[in-house]
Amino acid sequence: MSGVRTCYVNPVMADETDPKPQRQYEEKPTRRMVDLDPAGLISRKAPDQAKRQFLNYSFYKLDPAFRRLPKEELEAAKAEFAQVCERWAERGEGFILRTYSLVGLRADVDFMLWRASFDVQDFQAMQREINRTALAGYLTQPYSFLSMQKRSIYVDRFNPEGEGVHLRPGEGSYLFVYPFVKTRAWYNLSPQARQGMMDEHIYVSAPFTGVTLNTSYSYGIDDQEFVVAFDSNYPQEFVDLVQRLRFTEASLYTLRDTPMFTCVKKGIREALDDLA
Repeated sequence: MSGVRTCYVNPVMADETDPKPQRQYEEKPTRRMVDLDPAGLISRKAPDQAKRQFLNYSFYKLDPAFRRLPKEELEAAKAEFAQVCERWAERGEGFILRTYSLVGLRADVDFMLWRASFDVQDFQAMQREINRTALAGYLTQPYSFLSMQKRSIYVDRFNPEGEGVHLRPGEGSYLFVYPFVKTRAWYNLSPQARQGMMDEHIYVSAPFTGVTLNTSYSYGIDDQEFVVAFDSNYPQEFVDLVQRLRFTEASLYTLRDTPMFTCVKKGIREALDDLA
């Protein structure tokens, strides 16, 4: 059938007299083609200066000394910090803020501020206000990842519009985040070879409709090449997805995909209450 791929549940063990149920995925038509000149050596593509969203994933760790403060001082410090976050969350002008708790899930971080803006200096301005709060005196920032939205050079045949230059903020209860670096050998492959591996990667991911992926790019602006964020209500589905992706050919070209963070979406006041 044109435009439809069929995946057999277990082709090796299938009994021809009792065929297994088949799962079908629709391949949507697309006019986009794989970028055959990603380095721009032939086409001499002009630099793209269009506005894009910057993303920042800032992870914070609380000094236990904060919990020994008098109750009134402790609550006042949390309220002051929350007011800064709430003011920025309502700012508009393309600025987006989501807050997540990691208390009890990782030993090295307690909460995360996920921010998006068309102006990278907004992150500095917000952090400047945070640094002037009383709570900031008890916080360290073990991790901070900076990235940018841009359209993927690979074609997603199941979702041709795919990842664009605008973020789709997730509303799931969980966000799974990690920095990602490819091996140099990946970039030496032909465009067609890379697209073929990405076709497999996308096809394997297609059944996991309860997981939304946002890939952003960090080339030249941070240590990693990508920041990968999966939004979902189902941690079990995410675990199964990542396990399946380990068996794809593209995974051979992964240099680094750690640390991995499991973040629980909460309002800033609830996330701060998890601290003390």
